[in-house]
Amino acid sequence: MNKHIKKVAVIGSGIMGSGIACHFANIGVEVLLLDIVPRELNEKEKAKGLSLKDRVVRNRLVNESLASALKSKPSPIYHQDFAKRITTGNLEDDIAKVGQVDWIIEVVVERLDIKKQVFENLEKHRKPGTLITSNTSGIPIHFMSKDRSEDFQQHFCGTHFFNPARYLKLFEIIPGPKTQPEVLEFLNGYGEQFLGKTSVVAKDTPAFIGNRIGIFSIMSLFHAVKELDLTVEEVDKLTGPVIGRPKSATFRTVDVVGLDTLVHVANGIYENCPKDERHELFKLPEFIKTMAENKWYGSKSGQGFYKKVNNPKGGSEILTLDLNTMEYRSKKSAKFATLELTKTVDKVIDRFEILVGGKDKAGEFYRKSFGVLFAYVTHRIPEISDELYKIDDAMKAGFGWEHGPFQIWDAIGLDKGLELITAEGQKAAPWVDEMKSAGINSFYAVKDGATYYYDVQKKEMVKVPGQDAFIILD
Repeated sequence: MNKHIKKVAVIGSGIMGSGIACHFANIGVEVLLLDIVPRELNEKEKAKGLSLKDRVVRNRLVNESLASALKSKPSPIYHQDFAKRITTGNLEDDIAKVGQVDWIIEVVVERLDIKKQVFENLEKHRKPGTLITSNTSGIPIHFMSKDRSEDFQQHFCGTHFFNPARYLKLFEIIPGPKTQPEVLEFLNGYGEQFLGKTSVVAKDTPAFIGNRIGIFSIMSLFHAVKELDLTVEEVDKLTGPVIGRPKSATFRTVDVVGLDTLVHVANGIYENCPKDERHELFKLPEFIKTMAENKWYGSKSGQGFYKKVNNPKGGSEILTLDLNTMEYRSKKSAKFATLELTKTVDKVIDRFEILVGGKDKAGEFYRKSFGVLFAYVTHRIPEISDELYKIDDAMKAGFGWEHGPFQIWDAIGLDKGLELITAEGQKAAPWVDEMKSAGINSFYAVKDGATYYYDVQKKEMVKVPGQDAFIILD
């Protein structure tokens, strides 16, 4: 497909929509950002004597959302001047303008009925051949394109950016039943070359790849916190830079992304994956239910697992939620003897063997969390992906992990990983035993300067595609 993206339309200006609009502006693309018309005047508009017919009122939601995004930190835009590439409007007065763009990206609320209504309206104005994609984080793609025209369905798929769109590299592309192969090929290349992403073509399964594994990892940790009697600070110490993950680790990351988002995706997996062998794990623990009821969503609501308050001396302090009392308290330091053993180990990949061998609560935590994670990812092939390297790529690009689950397992050793799985009362998928029986004892291998992965279908080591296009200086 020989296509040039000169202008895109982003439908929905929330945190995600505004972030995507800013990132396209970052790379020099003109953006049309549209949202709904307010149904009532606010106090300022009433004081000015404005009416619901005034353009400034009708574009209030989109303009406020974009202004808020541009003020946020870290900034979604390379330079504030680039925001001039974004034109705002509303879905009543300006929807016909989508006929002038090369790509329409829908980023409205995660409700199928609303998305279908939006697509019905967009199709009235979209010119044939225009790319049209949804940034859904979990609604099946085939549900959304149903009842649309043949041309619409052929050019429609999911393009799932992760928040914040400028910084997280994962770009999941999810084909619909009739998506043309050349559309997928184009989006895959565009994501890599122009958007600076790690493009991963995923299957149309609930939560796709990144969120299916990422939310499982977080939910298993939520359930383990009480069992191991760990504090919020201790978990964030154990799941941060020491294992090659962001400083925000687990609970701070949830605060930044929003607990409501996590709850929505977890509930979606629970409802739509009844045959998942760890189905019950996606049930929300009581402390999460309490937080959701109180609307303690994190940064967006002013409090979550952490809460910033002013102290009597005029400064500010970060308080931490005590998961036993559900009250905020002063932060406590977190120290573990096992972590001290890794201080002289510079390469993160070399730390995992030490961490799972720890004799303290940290060692127990790592054995438990890696054991259940290793088992889970084996059962997701071929459900969410035919290739195991795509799971690792998704976790590295979408959640900021330095190493994916199969890479960590290789670092610990195949037999040790199986031992951790058994200790947690879990079983790996049968293909792992087949791999071992064939004398293959690792998921990856390097031969002649190229990386190979174990192909579950072919039952042999296969070269990871795309390596011939660049040189790895590692």
